[in-house]
Amino acid sequence: MNPPTDYIPLIDLTSDTDKPVVSGHKFKTPKGITAIKNGVKASRQPQVGGLKKPDWLRVKVRHSDTFAAVEEVVRQHRLSTVCEEAICPNISECWGAGTATIMLMGDICTRACQFCAVDTGNPNGWLDPEEPASTARAARLMGLNYLVLTSVNRDDIADGGAAHFAEVVTRVLKENPAITVEALVPDFQGVMTAVATVLDSGIQVFAQNIETVRRLTHPVRDPRASYQQTLAVLAQAKAYRPEVVTKTSLMLGLGETDQELLACMDDLRAQQVDILTLGQYLQPTPNHLPVERYISPEQFKQYRAWGLQKGFREVVAGAMVRSSYKADQAMSAVNTTLAKNRD
Repeated sequence: MNPPTDYIPLIDLTSDTDKPVVSGHKFKTPKGITAIKNGVKASRQPQVGGLKKPDWLRVKVRHSDTFAAVEEVVRQHRLSTVCEEAICPNISECWGAGTATIMLMGDICTRACQFCAVDTGNPNGWLDPEEPASTARAARLMGLNYLVLTSVNRDDIADGGAAHFAEVVTRVLKENPAITVEALVPDFQGVMTAVATVLDSGIQVFAQNIETVRRLTHPVRDPRASYQQTLAVLAQAKAYRPEVVTKTSLMLGLGETDQELLACMDDLRAQQVDILTLGQYLQPTPNHLPVERYISPEQFKQYRAWGLQKGFREVVAGAMVRSSYKADQAMSAVNTTLAKNRD
C-alpha cells in the first residue's frame, strides 16, 4: 500500500556521505554517530492506516520574513529545534511568530518511541560545550520573552544530561534576566537528583510528557519510559519546588477511550500537575504507529472542559496542540488564575 501524499519526505541528505538517508534506515551523522533516521526501523509492512485525514486538520504553511529570521538564528548558532527534528506541524506558525522550542544535547535520541520522528542512536556521551553560550545568545537575538528548552533522551550520560541542561538554563537567564524559561525534560530514568538539578537552575515551568494513557504506554513509548515513572517525576518536581508550574502532554488518537483519558487526568491531578495539553497524534512516517481515530474540534472542547473541572489551572486542547505550542499563553492563563485566587 502506498503511503498518503501528506507524509513527510522519506529522503534526507544529512549524513556524512553523498548517499541519501532513507527514513527507517541506518545512517552515520557528520559527527560519526550511527543512528536510525526518524527513530523507528523500517517495517517490511508499513503501518499505513485506512483513515482519511479530515479537511479541518490540514495545516497551511506560510513562510514569512519572521520565519526566515528565526531560521537564520537557528542555523547560525547550530541549534537543534524540536520544531524540525520531531516534524512539528506548527513550525510555520511558531517560527512566523518569532518563537521556537530549542532542543538541547543534539538531535540523536537514545530511545525509540513508536510515535516520535527524532533520529535514534547512541551519541556515546557527546555534548556540545558551546551549547549554553549559543543558546543564550540565540534567545537574545530572537528577542524572546518566553523560551521552551527541551532535549532528546540521553541515557548514555550518567545523569541523563541534567547538569548540561541546567547549565544552559543558567546561562540563558544570566544573559536574558527578564525571560521565562520552561524546561520540557526527559524522565532521567526516574533519578530524582537529576530532576532536582534542573529545578535548581531557575526554571519557572517544569514539563515531562506522559504522552498517552496507562494501557497504551507500551508500545507507544520506549520500554525505558513508563507511565508511573513520569507521574513520579512530576510529583517530585512539585514537592521539591512547589512554586514551579508543572506541565504534561498527551497525544490522542492512538486508541485510548474517554474513560482512560479521564483516569489519566485523575492520576495527573493527584500529582498536582498544573497544565495539561492535548493534541492529535499524527503518524509521521509509515514506520510509526498508525492513527486510530481523529478527534473533532468539538471533542477537544469537551476534553478541555473535563480537565478544567478536574482542577488543572489550564488545559490547552486542539488537533495541532503540542506540549510547547503557545506555551507562553498557557503560562499567562495560569498567572491570571493565581492572581484571581490571591484577590
